[in-house]
Amino acid sequence: MNTLANDTFLRALRREPTEYTPIWLMRQAGRYLPEYNATRKRAGSFLALCKTPDLACEVTLQPLERYRLDAAILFSDILTVPDAMGLGLYFAEGEGPKFERPVRDEAAVRQLAVPDPSGELRYVTDAVRTIRGALAGSVPLIGFSGSPWTLACYMVEGGASDDFREIKTMLYRRPDLLGRILDVNAAAVAAYLDAQIEAGAQALMIFDSWGGALADGAYQRFSLEPMRRVIASLKRRVDEPLIVFTKGGGGWLEEMAGIGCDAIGVDWTVNLGRARARVGDRVALQGNLDPMALMAGPEQVRAEAIRVLDDFGAPKAGAGHVFNLGHGISQFTPPDNVAVLVETVHDHGRRLRGGGASASSL
Repeated sequence: MNTLANDTFLRALRREPTEYTPIWLMRQAGRYLPEYNATRKRAGSFLALCKTPDLACEVTLQPLERYRLDAAILFSDILTVPDAMGLGLYFAEGEGPKFERPVRDEAAVRQLAVPDPSGELRYVTDAVRTIRGALAGSVPLIGFSGSPWTLACYMVEGGASDDFREIKTMLYRRPDLLGRILDVNAAAVAAYLDAQIEAGAQALMIFDSWGGALADGAYQRFSLEPMRRVIASLKRRVDEPLIVFTKGGGGWLEEMAGIGCDAIGVDWTVNLGRARARVGDRVALQGNLDPMALMAGPEQVRAEAIRVLDDFGAPKAGAGHVFNLGHGISQFTPPDNVAVLVETVHDHGRRLRGGGASASSL
């Protein structure tokens, strides 16, 4: 690994000692920043922004220019993989992502194939290379993908869903058909993440946004097991740390800790101290401020950040904590509150380790 000016995030993921608690934010490059909105307008559409490496690099760097964040995350979308499978991704105004050709029968499933990361997804790896060069060793770059199950939800439903009726019907009626989709997705996600590492990503995150919609038993079979296969495939080739985040997955932390990942992201419904006790020294933890806490005043933001840090407790050998939100930042977040959050996390993280606040952390 090349020398980094700030490797605190990577050391926390590896449960090594850190001087303070590192912080980055899910969806940290987004609509809460006016400069992001200006770049998106210049791109013409969200998809054009994702598919233009120079613009994806520009918005990736924007939050780092405002805040002392400890990691950058590739600006992209979790649906790049099924889009590259030819399902016709588009974004309907006010409705979110949709697919022109949902996967709902045997013929559609048979046509699924793993996309070539150097072909249909080349724009993503080009963006990774561009961002890594622009970061110039300042902080690590995180690559990511949606989980096999989460991608399948969008592919079968044809878009976002409140009840997951289409995919859950398939799950119970034709588990073999869903299994085939997940097999293809797992292979695609592994190849996609491997290509991001080759292009320069220094950590990886799997977003299992809809794993929490599954019943116990179904989660282990249809979400956790495909992620385990992805991680096993990657770990045969790469050393970079891997984070797994299942929104709504607080009931399965022990099982998540056993699939080979280096860290688990947890949402705001989980107490970090109890989560730490449950997973022990097997993995680091990432999280978990409620994103809506950032809508309050600066003093409330500061108090909530301290509460999350105190819930985790004083770090010690073998334990790692990366501060984050329990889900993506809201587009309505006041940007100044993010500055308060970052400052508080760094300062209070130092205090937990027995040090005082440092101007270098502000």
